[in-house]
Amino acid sequence: MKLSDFMVVDAIIPDLQSDTRDDAIRELVESLSNAGVLDSSKTDEIAIKIIERENQGSTGIGKGIAVPHIKHPDIKEMIGTIGCSQQGLDFSSLDKSPVYSVLLLLSPPDNPDKHLEAMENIFSHLQKEMFRKFLRQAENKEAIVDLIQEADESQQDSNI
Repeated sequence: MKLSDFMVVDAIIPDLQSDTRDDAIRELVESLSNAGVLDSSKTDEIAIKIIERENQGSTGIGKGIAVPHIKHPDIKEMIGTIGCSQQGLDFSSLDKSPVYSVLLLLSPPDNPDKHLEAMENIFSHLQKEMFRKFLRQAENKEAIVDLIQEADESQQDSNI
């Protein structure tokens, strides 16, 4: 599985306008709706579910990264997006540092293996300092899309 298999390019937000965790989550969910991959009547409900999940335990994993994710019955196909915050967001991260890169993943509940595979894919890239650095420095959508393509290509090369 590649990042480009589930990351929705049209929903990427290179400069989140939100200054809180909850607003950033809403902004990313709305971007998926605006990209046409999420029913707009479900955006509030899905955003609330993600925020409830965050309240149970932060997905701020440290090093400026958060990976909010849920499985939801209204999601028929796994989708994700990326948002970058220039000022940083308080996600109650494990390292207490602000979050600058948010990778959101929404999955259907009936395919937990695929959800886990996508999460493993995301985390394998986030472990690489260069990936995190370039993601944080990306100034536009094109730079983020290029990073996703490069990550997919490097993953493919390492699988050969």
